[in-house]
Amino acid sequence: MEMAKILVVDDEERMRKLVKDFLSSKGYVVFEASNGEDAVNLFLANKDIGLIILDVMMPVMDGWEVCKLIREYSKVPIIMLTAKSEEKDELKGFELGIDEYITKPFSPKILVARVEAILRRNASTEDEILEVAGIKVDKTAHTVTIDGNEIELSFKEFELLSYFLENKGIALSREKILNHVWNYDYFGDARTIDTHVKKLRSKMGEKGELIRTIWGMGYKFDETQK
Repeated sequence: MEMAKILVVDDEERMRKLVKDFLSSKGYVVFEASNGEDAVNLFLANKDIGLIILDVMMPVMDGWEVCKLIREYSKVPIIMLTAKSEEKDELKGFELGIDEYITKPFSPKILVARVEAILRRNASTEDEILEVAGIKVDKTAHTVTIDGNEIELSFKEFELLSYFLENKGIALSREKILNHVWNYDYFGDARTIDTHVKKLRSKMGEKGELIRTIWGMGYKFDETQK
């Protein structure tokens, strides 16, 4: 099986080499960029890149701007790798459409595990279509339409909506959602879920009301909700 291509973007050569060595040892093809502008140009020239590991603080163009530009063209999974550990920075990243947020210093083995988890879920596109209340999720094409109109979702938003539809009518705790959608033991704040749900509801328009908040617990997709 052909291994995924991964773009590592960081202005520190030592950090790029560390990440590349661990990924290469797993068989991944690794591209490198030392600034945001080079990263965007590399990505646009190699549309088959399967995942991006992106630092925030870089010369020429920072990680936030890189993420904004890439999200205009692609839903490629993005892991933000940064020394900025404040909650507002993490929330900003998720609002821009990143899929994971890892703060430095970090364990390279954990980073590789998260990369593998994201790629595994992204590749396991079953020939399956979920259709509820005018919402159609095509897992093979990785598309979502609402009443026939396609909407753009990030990787995590797509996984979250799919999980809600697969468990319609069932109250889901934040912990259960983290375990299934993030697919690893998440050590961050469960409010990450709330941020993603808020963005997902907004993109779904009126149909976003079908995702009900279960106070003190989590969420439930209720197709009978008016």
